[in-house]
Amino acid sequence: MKIAQIAPLIESVPPRLYGGTERVVSYLTEELVAQGHDVTLFASGDSITRAKLVPCSTVALRLDTEAHYPIPRYMMMLDKVLHRAPEFDILHFHLDHLHFPLFRTLANRTVTTLHGRQDITDSALFYHHFRHVPLVSISDSQRCPIPKANFIGTVYHGIPLDLYRPSRRAKGDYLAFLGRISPEKDPVKAIKLARALNMKLKIAAKVDVVDEDYFREQVSPLLNDPNVDFIGELNEQQKGEFLRDARALLFTIDWPEPFGLVMIEAMACGTPVLAFDCGSVREVIDDGVTGRVVKSFEEAVMTWPQVAALDRRKVRQRFEKRFSARRMANGYVQLYQKQLSQTHSEHLRAAADEVMRVNGDGLVADAGLHVE
Repeated sequence: MKIAQIAPLIESVPPRLYGGTERVVSYLTEELVAQGHDVTLFASGDSITRAKLVPCSTVALRLDTEAHYPIPRYMMMLDKVLHRAPEFDILHFHLDHLHFPLFRTLANRTVTTLHGRQDITDSALFYHHFRHVPLVSISDSQRCPIPKANFIGTVYHGIPLDLYRPSRRAKGDYLAFLGRISPEKDPVKAIKLARALNMKLKIAAKVDVVDEDYFREQVSPLLNDPNVDFIGELNEQQKGEFLRDARALLFTIDWPEPFGLVMIEAMACGTPVLAFDCGSVREVIDDGVTGRVVKSFEEAVMTWPQVAALDRRKVRQRFEKRFSARRMANGYVQLYQKQLSQTHSEHLRAAADEVMRVNGDGLVADAGLHVE
């Protein structure tokens, strides 16, 4: 199958540090190549892949000091994709909304994965307007704000089985917070929870420009605590060590999390997760096996001994069963095939209609077509 993967340009594929969507695109692309598909990746020029790379910016836009306005870069990238669209069986988009008007006539050969939250103004109106564009959710809970959108399936994220090495016992006596410093990720709650449990907390996180005020005003004053260690962003190798040595991952979110890649990264290391019940959490965490899901701060404190007692081998085993990159790629291939099958059926129907129009007698047997 000839597949185009169209990635965001903000980060490289894979990202050097933080970048969930680009990381997932990388895992999917490499697994599709490993399975023998002919894959072309449209991404930033500093991306690394075994697929055919079409560079759509010199470097990731976050690192490009001259890329003040990303929209023109995306428009040029989409023009490249549109020009080369006839080469591919499937066009798989990982962007937000920019490609919808340009590719609506090719919708039957596209798949668009929604990676972000959908409880935003006008989402339902937008997806109703483009109701023929096939969508893929990354969790069932992600669909809740837009239940009438044209979803053709849900595919959970996956990561390579050999990416992280698991451990049977945590080497460090600390709790981990990994991700992005923002109100919805709620690192303040993580700090307070670690204090309540009388445990050390290590925070490995990115601070975006839009969250600098929140970091300075809400988070930074709490970092004077000797039991709180702010590390900053980590690369892939550092992330594995950080999660593997932790007693548990604190996932103290306060928003409708679409998926939560860090949860399965922790599971891959054998590290259990103590997570608050928002968004996709109950779909990702097998409560009592890979972690515990709680509804309140008080419940989190009471539940901690159960989290600490979880079998890390079973955590890893459940990860391997549910969240491998191969399982993710297989899920997408099934959706690609579904789209191609529908397209083929539509072509047959169109050909049959044309024969009937020409013959005028409604008979298509002589054309050798069978339409079900």
